[in-house]
Amino acid sequence: MTKRHRAAAATAVAGLVIAGAHLLGATSAHADEPKPSVPPGTEPAPAAPVPIDSNAPGLKIPQGGTLAPVKVLDIAEVVEDLGGEQRRQETNQNVMMALQSEVLFPENSAVFNAQAAARIQAIAQEINTQKATRIRVFGFTDDQGSYEHGKELSKQRADAVQAELAKTVTSPGVTYDVRGYSEDYPIADNSTEEGRKKNRRVEITFPRGAPG
Repeated sequence: MTKRHRAAAATAVAGLVIAGAHLLGATSAHADEPKPSVPPGTEPAPAAPVPIDSNAPGLKIPQGGTLAPVKVLDIAEVVEDLGGEQRRQETNQNVMMALQSEVLFPENSAVFNAQAAARIQAIAQEINTQKATRIRVFGFTDDQGSYEHGKELSKQRADAVQAELAKTVTSPGVTYDVRGYSEDYPIADNSTEEGRKKNRRVEITFPRGAPG
């Protein structure tokens, strides 16, 4: 393939992605946000959130042609506070809240600081509002120190957050998936302190409730 053909193909693919985003009304997607982590079990659902008929008259192209099979893009809205201490990510199915470890724990510790409980209780109240019964609590570290130490510390921190959530979450039959991933699945560059700070985090993920 020539350079000109590769450039044309890249332009065509970009156009299809942009068109798909407009078709879904994705005005809140942010291209400059860091790529979300995808530990096992957190991949986007393969099914479309709403049924779409690719043969519908309104989707026809000139001369009777029809669109290719519909592909629903996984579009996420990401909001991060100014200090980066808390990040909220929403899709059609899930809400994920990420808290930097520094706002919950002293350095190299899994014991809460004075402000941690209030932050976690606020998330627990939202879980109650959404009536969620499946909650994932995943801990992560940066790449400093040994992998095994990071694995242990990230799991201990995830356990501490889950225990605090359980004090406030009132949904009957709630289940938790609690894991520690050490330095796996970074969301920022570990070569800078700013990036490492973002990677040291605990993520709480739960399904969105049905619209009222």
